[in-house]
Amino acid sequence: MEIYATELMGAEAYDSQGNFVGRVREFFIEPSQASNRVSHFLLSRGKFQPLIARHDQVATFAPGTMRLSVGERALQLYEPNEALLAVRKDLMDQQIIDTQGRKVVRVNDVDLTEQRTNGNTELRVTQVDVGLPGAVRRLLQGVVSPGVIRKLQRKLPQSAIRWEFVNLIESDPMRRVKLRISHEKLEDLHPADLAEIMEHLSASERQGIIASLDEETAAAVLAELDERLTTQIVEKLDPEKAADILEEMAPDAAADLLADLPKETSEELLEEMPGQEADEVRELLSFDPSTAGGMMNTQYVFVGETSHREEVLGWIRGQELNLEQLDTIVLVTKNAEFSGTVSVARLLLAAPEQTMTELKSEPLLSIAADAKEQDVFELFDKYNLRMLTVVNEENHPIGTVTVDDVVSRLVKY
Repeated sequence: MEIYATELMGAEAYDSQGNFVGRVREFFIEPSQASNRVSHFLLSRGKFQPLIARHDQVATFAPGTMRLSVGERALQLYEPNEALLAVRKDLMDQQIIDTQGRKVVRVNDVDLTEQRTNGNTELRVTQVDVGLPGAVRRLLQGVVSPGVIRKLQRKLPQSAIRWEFVNLIESDPMRRVKLRISHEKLEDLHPADLAEIMEHLSASERQGIIASLDEETAAAVLAELDERLTTQIVEKLDPEKAADILEEMAPDAAADLLADLPKETSEELLEEMPGQEADEVRELLSFDPSTAGGMMNTQYVFVGETSHREEVLGWIRGQELNLEQLDTIVLVTKNAEFSGTVSVARLLLAAPEQTMTELKSEPLLSIAADAKEQDVFELFDKYNLRMLTVVNEENHPIGTVTVDDVVSRLVKY
């Protein structure tokens, strides 16, 4: 039988001899033992100290009533335990993340189902109600009978989230550990979706989520967040954790983030980063943000112009590259001067013996590091570019500006 949390709250509890023990004031889930089982029930009666009944001490449930399989003397006195998730306190009316629907919702009620185990009855959480039926049950509970409420709710549109798609929000790191709350489900979301979700959370909730994500995921999410929120989050992170996240970011994204921080904080984080990564970011920070140098990424793929197609593909296979962002390859001469670009699509369709020079795109386009961002925008628009190479005074490539860099910059206007 399906039971709702609102029906269970305030239910009268009787022991195995039929004696009234108290009313259900709260019930708990113990995530470390079973992620969806109601493990304990808090029973209170007048001025007596509250008692706790374990799941294996419950015989039956009915709307408004709970019967135990033991006498009152077998119950223990209640003691607070932060390893227990309190359904009323921690779930009801709280915000949660619907990882399937990729949104933040508020819990109106919790749906439970009975399961018989070793002669006792256990309750398992099946889903959380985030729609009108749960709100109506809350409003009418204690005013009209459960039977009448159930009849009314059948006519209302249903909106619920299965328990396995629920990700709880807990900003306290110590309590997250005790409750075994992980954010593995969130790490499976696209960074843009997770960033959008986080924008609807409080500052402490955002902080808690970023702090508990792995560094790679956190870096991807911060790159998608509004700059103001990103700055707030990074400033409050432990410097070592913040530096680890920055290390996973593209150098241009890390430089943009550090440029928005106070100089002392920025320098502290750069000191925490490995030398090579820190040097790349420092180089980018030396450019005016409104120039091609300030927009570019120093991580790009370049090969010699005389290389053959098969050589290049073999070399790429042996590198740890972000293949999702690998769109264009930069060509250099034997003197390390810029000589053109080759799209990956053209490379894949070429004959094995063809050289990169034969495959390069026309016209030959590059831009100086001190060129204004407006000049970058115009080149991308005129030639429908996906990537533009940035060169120094000696015509050596020093970075690239990609179409996503341009779009991100244009969105700010």
